[in-house]
Amino acid sequence: MDRSHADANRANWDERADIHYRDETGFYRIDDVVAGRPVLTAIERRELPALDGKSVAHFQCHIGTDTLSVKLLGAASVTGLDFSGRALIRARDLARRAGLEARFVEGSVYDAVALLGESYDLVFTSWGTITWLDDLRAWASAVAGVLRPGGQFYFADSHPVAHLFEDAPDGGIELHFDYRAARGAPVSNDVEVTYTGSPEKLRNIRTYEWQHSLGDVLNALVGAGLVIDFVHEHDEIPWMMFSNMVPGRDKGMFRLPDGHVRLPMAWSIMAHKP
Repeated sequence: MDRSHADANRANWDERADIHYRDETGFYRIDDVVAGRPVLTAIERRELPALDGKSVAHFQCHIGTDTLSVKLLGAASVTGLDFSGRALIRARDLARRAGLEARFVEGSVYDAVALLGESYDLVFTSWGTITWLDDLRAWASAVAGVLRPGGQFYFADSHPVAHLFEDAPDGGIELHFDYRAARGAPVSNDVEVTYTGSPEKLRNIRTYEWQHSLGDVLNALVGAGLVIDFVHEHDEIPWMMFSNMVPGRDKGMFRLPDGHVRLPMAWSIMAHKP
C-alpha cells in the first residue's frame, strides 16, 4: 500500500479509536462488553461456527469489542490484529475492564503470518475491513497463512453492490461509484465526523478506500487455497450506510425503507483451509 495512503488512514483511525472508546452514543456497546455481554450482530451469531476451545485471530480488530465478544462466546484464545496503535491501547484497556484474556498485536494484515503465527482454528473479520485494503491477494494469503489445516475463515461486511451508491439530493440513493478501484487510484474522502453519531470533529479527515467486487474477493480467497463453504447476502447492515435507512428486524441493524428497491446491504462468507 502507498505509504501516504496508509499513514492518512492510520491517523484517521487513531483519532476515531478515542471517540469510539468513549462511546457517547452507545454505538460500540462498550458497557455491554464490560458486563460480559457479546455485541456481535445477529448475522454473525447465526453463522459463526461453535467457538468452544478454538483459537481465533481477528483481523482489523479496532478497539476489540468483537474480539472480546468472540472470547465471551467460548473461544479458548483470541488475538486481535490492527494497524492503529491507539485502537489497540483502547482494546487492551477494554479487555482489562471486562476481565478477559486477549492478545492484541499492532501491524498490517499483510504481515499477519509473521506477526501471529500459523496455527489458528478460525480467522474472523467483520464490518468495514477490506475497503481499507488495496491488495486482496495479499489479504487472502494472510488469512490462509495463519490458519491451521482444517481451520475456518468467517467474513461479514457491507456488500459490494451497496458501495456503488451514495445519498441523493432527493433523500434517496443514487449510483455514484465504480465497482472496482485500482490499487493506485483509491476513493478519497474528507469526512469531519465518524460514523457513530458523535458530534466530535476529526482533525485528520482525509481517508482512502478501495472498491472491491464480489468476484475479486471470492477469487482472492480461492486463489489462496481456501474452499468456499457459503456466501450469504443480507438486506440489513449494522450502521446507517444511507440517510434514508430505518431500523432493521434485528437489534442494531438498519435496512432500506419499505417500498424501496431492495439491495443487498451486507454479505458473509465461510471458507476453510483443506
